[in-house]
Amino acid sequence: MTPRTNGARDAIVVGAGLAGLAAALRLARSGASVTLVTKGVGGLQLSQGSLDVLGYAPERVSRPYDELPAFADANPGHTYGLLGPDAVRAAVDFVTGVAGSSLLAPGDGTNLQLPTAVGAVRPTAVAQPSMVAGQVIDGKKFVVVGLRRLKDFQASLVAANLARTVPPGGGGVEARHAWIDVEVRPGEHDTSGLNHARALDDPGFRERFARAVAGVVRDGETVLLPAVLGLDAPDAFPDLQSLIGHPVAEVPLPPPGVPGLRLFRALSAAARDTGVRFINGSPVVGLVTEAGRVSALVVGETGRRVELRGRAFVHAPGGFESGALAVDSYGRITETALGLPVTCEDASGLISEDFWGTDQALFRVGVAVDDAMRVLDADGAVVHPNLHAAGGVLAGASRWHEKSGEGIAAASGVRAAETILQEAR
Repeated sequence: MTPRTNGARDAIVVGAGLAGLAAALRLARSGASVTLVTKGVGGLQLSQGSLDVLGYAPERVSRPYDELPAFADANPGHTYGLLGPDAVRAAVDFVTGVAGSSLLAPGDGTNLQLPTAVGAVRPTAVAQPSMVAGQVIDGKKFVVVGLRRLKDFQASLVAANLARTVPPGGGGVEARHAWIDVEVRPGEHDTSGLNHARALDDPGFRERFARAVAGVVRDGETVLLPAVLGLDAPDAFPDLQSLIGHPVAEVPLPPPGVPGLRLFRALSAAARDTGVRFINGSPVVGLVTEAGRVSALVVGETGRRVELRGRAFVHAPGGFESGALAVDSYGRITETALGLPVTCEDASGLISEDFWGTDQALFRVGVAVDDAMRVLDADGAVVHPNLHAAGGVLAGASRWHEKSGEGIAAASGVRAAETILQEAR
């Protein structure tokens, strides 16, 4: 079948996760024509809607930007080692600025210590304003409020685990749980988190919900609620907190989650407003080269193959979690979309039996890049000078173990875009 050819764009970006959106936004805001192609909805909906920069190195980190210079020196093959601390912070600030302070609260360089869906404590550099009051610090008193019609949030489990937690700075916290039952949709007894969030966009429902919550709160307590406190209405959370009359914080649910969806919507809308063209539901299945450079990406659409022609390309399809990196039944590791070289092709010996206590070496496998985010082969040579990679597909990091995923995504996406812009000039 003869491919259909589209007119060339300044840049083609693959992937609608944070890395792809950061690259597309940086390019488009500098006047480049950008097409973003994605086979799915991107990984932000699977995130907690916050920006992790460095949570463990390997011990718990309290000031990530202060720790980055030593971490980068000790890990030269890591994205942070390639780019340096200043580029990481600038990229995170760029994403935070695009999202706006009503969605991402600019931090002071200190990791927030926030509760998880099971009552553990996670460090993160930038959180949504609706999460900030949930910091787990000595002397805090929490009431964890469960919703009878939302089965994904176990208030008693969260409270019990928080009550036995020693905060990162020492001391202890008090935590108890309570339940409320507010009907979201008539006759529905098991309502999703997304439908709760949509209902809380409505001022009338917020009043009923707030009255129920206020009825179970004691003086001095911070209210922890599942992260469903509005979806599209920017005033939903501040209004709800005012109506309840106590500090309120959201606790992310198991993915997919509302805070990640909020962030995805905001960044996607900002990209569209800047002229980024989106092609959704179209997997990238190959590339076309001319004179050593990539001239087009081939995407699969129903019944046909389409070439997306461009002058530069950013490949940000995610990592193992998205299927962009895969291990087959023979233990062979591959990059699945473009067949790019990976840093190790054999998974043997890369997975420890100590699943929870060890940094799994497998997750450090990926695509190698230089400090311009250009893809490298096994000998360290640039594969194509106009092909860049960003985000979860990159080698050298164990993002889950380090709590560094969003920092890597933002920094690598922005650096790839800035390289393209510089070369265009």
